[in-house]
Amino acid sequence: MNLVVVSGGTSDPSSTRMLADRITARVLDRAAASGLELTTAVIELRPLAAELASAQVTGFAPPAVAAAIATLAEADALIVATPVYKAGVSGLVKSFFDVVDQDLLIAVPTVLAATAGTARHALVADEQLRSLFAYLRALTVPTSVFAAGEDWGGSGLQDRVDRAAHELVVLLAADVRSAMRDAGTRYNRVFGGAAEGADEVEFDSDLMRLATGGSAVAPPVRPV
Repeated sequence: MNLVVVSGGTSDPSSTRMLADRITARVLDRAAASGLELTTAVIELRPLAAELASAQVTGFAPPAVAAAIATLAEADALIVATPVYKAGVSGLVKSFFDVVDQDLLIAVPTVLAATAGTARHALVADEQLRSLFAYLRALTVPTSVFAAGEDWGGSGLQDRVDRAAHELVVLLAADVRSAMRDAGTRYNRVFGGAAEGADEVEFDSDLMRLATGGSAVAPPVRPV
């Protein structure tokens, strides 16, 4: 199984990446205890800033962005960590998920995390990130993880990390993603979307014959 970590930190090192790494380490520990083998891939958004702007303006993903999206497409579970700027999610994080196929993350178990300089921004992950991933139809775990400057030395942060990691591993162990995608429900919003089990187009139908200028009545089959 693949665990993909998306970090929107803009400095090196960054507290956002530190929080993502702490959650990742706990998820790996809990997964191993549950008999799950996880491989980890990290998508750092800071080096992609210029190419993300190009992708938004042109509608085409430059190679580095395309590679990051391909990595994201392989995720069985996801950790997304963003810094908070001016009471909002990082524009870098929003820009990345703006250019991702809207069907790509359907039913992917996801931990949401955010960092800020003050506890006044503690609800940003739940108010802004959670609504974004609800639209993408990812399965966000109930516990989001927020860290302000004063949280790093306390036990409360680690408690939240432990709880979020546990929730993610429970969803992974139950293979909820596959169960939902295999349930026969139509998930694709757009033709050719990234959800598995996309519907095939029935070309020999009344609608398609009309669309191509033909008759809604199928032509008679003549014996050979």
